Amino acid sequence: MSIKNITTSAVRAGINTDKHHGAVVAPIHLSSTYSLKGFNEKRQFDYSRTGNPTRATFAEAIAELEQGSVGIVTSTGMAAVHLICQLLSVEDTVVIPHDCYGGSFRLFTHLAKRGQFKLIVVDQNNAAALAEALAQKPKLVLLESPSNPLLRLVDIEEVTKACHAVGALVAVDNTFLSPALQQPLTLGADIVFHSTTKYINGHSDVVGGVLVTKEQALGETLAWWANCIGITGSAFDSFLALRGLKTLPIRMKQHQENADKVAAFLKDHAAIDAVYYPGFSDHPGHEIAKKQQSNFGAMLSFEVKGGVEAVKKLFDNIALFTLAQSLGGVESLISHPSTMTHAGMEIAAQLEAGITQSLVRISVGIEDIDDILADLAHALAQSQQ
Repeated sequence: MSIKNITTSAVRAGINTDKHHGAVVAPIHLSSTYSLKGFNEKRQFDYSRTGNPTRATFAEAIAELEQGSVGIVTSTGMAAVHLICQLLSVEDTVVIPHDCYGGSFRLFTHLAKRGQFKLIVVDQNNAAALAEALAQKPKLVLLESPSNPLLRLVDIEEVTKACHAVGALVAVDNTFLSPALQQPLTLGADIVFHSTTKYINGHSDVVGGVLVTKEQALGETLAWWANCIGITGSAFDSFLALRGLKTLPIRMKQHQENADKVAAFLKDHAAIDAVYYPGFSDHPGHEIAKKQQSNFGAMLSFEVKGGVEAVKKLFDNIALFTLAQSLGGVESLISHPSTMTHAGMEIAAQLEAGITQSLVRISVGIEDIDDILADLAHALAQSQQ
């Protein structure tokens, strides 16, 4: 039977694959090493850094959801980003967005300072600036759509065509949406990657990453490097993330329903200067989102009136939302990008990307919407006192 629906694929990932004991759920294999059949006769797995049955099941499930060829599970999301860097040499040029995740920005800028490759940081929503960057014939272009934390979007299909025209590989950070809402490989991208810590696991109890390649050969190259530099994910973390994956589409529906209502509540609130949410018809990327996403996601950011002092009051009075880094868990989280997720960027770079001291980012959880709105209403009122 051919499964076409992503919800069914997510639920069925690893189900009834145990050939030894008939376990319905894929078992966890914690062994660090595996015996050989005999002299120079390796089985499918020989050492868990290289390959592990639990990790392989998870990687295959993600690859299927992203409609790619090879999935590679890494120890963290940043390990997945660093793995992509193994494709680069000192003569290569990389293009990254000026408003990408702070950890990615820090990694690429510091590796470039060490001379590992040449780097161009550009506003990818500026067509002229992007065209100028592509004229340098980069080896790799990193896309992040929606961006963290301002939810800017790029047309993945159109930008990828332009990148391929100059011979560049395209890697897309899909963490904010997950394959339940967006599948960049179907839009032409060569690599898609995630922090599985976020929506894919969904329960804030695993740190991990994954990347999926469109082509088999590229995936095999990256898998070789993952083993070589030792950044593959653990069996236990893979087991938990696989368990979380099974409810991903269902969780995303509730996240989305709540986020739509939170965004509507915040849009005209007296304590807020601006709300960044692609679900609004006046959002600059709204039409792009409708074209390449199946929904708008559950992340949004907003500017609080009164600057950083008002933000501090907001955080002091919020109760249901937890002030913490990360996103995508079933619980609602709130953060201050300038001092938290993007602290690795210099203030000048933050401002260039539009990240101000009054900017707040929230990951809308799946709690009852009335409780979520009541918590925000109280904290926002207190922020203006």
